[in-house]
Amino acid sequence: MKTEITLTVNGEDVREVVEPRTSLADFLRDGLQLTGTHLGCEMGSCGACLVMLDGTPVHACLVLAVQAAGQRVDTIEGLNDSGDVSDLQKNFFERNALQCGFCTNGMMMSAQALLAQNTSPTREEIRDALSGNYCRCTGYEAIVDAIAATAEQRKALTGADQ
Repeated sequence: MKTEITLTVNGEDVREVVEPRTSLADFLRDGLQLTGTHLGCEMGSCGACLVMLDGTPVHACLVLAVQAAGQRVDTIEGLNDSGDVSDLQKNFFERNALQCGFCTNGMMMSAQALLAQNTSPTREEIRDALSGNYCRCTGYEAIVDAIAATAEQRKALTGADQ
């Protein structure tokens, strides 16, 4: 038995019919062709499938599409199109914080969520925010550097106190 769901994905209203067992990750990738949501472990451990659900990062492999009905989902494609992560992307590139790129989208989602809540995170707070993301290529220091640099740049742009 299929179920009709309505939700907002990257600012657009979407109405689809899905199997109740369809994960949000599969719905986004297969149903909407939003392939920036990567499937890695499919157990919620690696962070490659992170999306924002009503502003909170969630593992899309662990959320059913029907559970997201009526909510707002933002994927890396949406954050990219809006320009919300362009500074993060630039800093990841400049600091060589990405290698193969498989984990990068999830790292961006975690970093964006952190910086939305904490405009001046310490390196330890950044590491803690990334603790649900695995990267097998970079060794994390460059990723922490990129996020710290983005925080500093955003503070400078808004004139926030140190």
